Amino acid sequence: MVQKLKTTYQEQIVPKLQQQFDYQNIHQVPKVIKVVVNRGLGEASQNAKALESSINELGVITGQKPVVTRAKKAIAGFKIRKGMPVGVMVTLRGERMYAFLDRLINLALPRIRDFRGVSPKSFDGRGNYSLGVREQLIFPEIDYDSIDQIRGMDISIITTANTDEEGRALLKEMGMPFRNN
Repeated sequence: MVQKLKTTYQEQIVPKLQQQFDYQNIHQVPKVIKVVVNRGLGEASQNAKALESSINELGVITGQKPVVTRAKKAIAGFKIRKGMPVGVMVTLRGERMYAFLDRLINLALPRIRDFRGVSPKSFDGRGNYSLGVREQLIFPEIDYDSIDQIRGMDISIITTANTDEEGRALLKEMGMPFRNN
């Protein structure tokens, strides 16, 4: 099943960006390569249940089983030893990536309380965009009664854009609600 966002990208966004930035070749047009959803778990080293619930939640949200990230070295101040689980992450590509982006832009972000748009300044200088979400309840797949604690996550959208301006134009055309400031 081809995602709605993917067909919109191919049929409408590519020609628009090609004209806007005066690209000679269609392969110069920026595209989204992958989306990384990451959640750091400070208490997971002591609480195995928190790790398990985070794995289940990210799996439901993204449609893909997350990978447990482990500490590279021991940090005594945080009571962390090398190899302890410190977070979970999912890397989405292809159809699942477009499905997740479509749900994020059209369903999840508008459900945030007092939402005025996402910051247009969260680009990294190379056209990649990152945003933090404070609670997992904005995703319609999460059942309110099944969660034990409200946890946030970081979402990074990696593009082939060379500049922030090109990346911003790509995401704006895809429907990302940037606020005006």
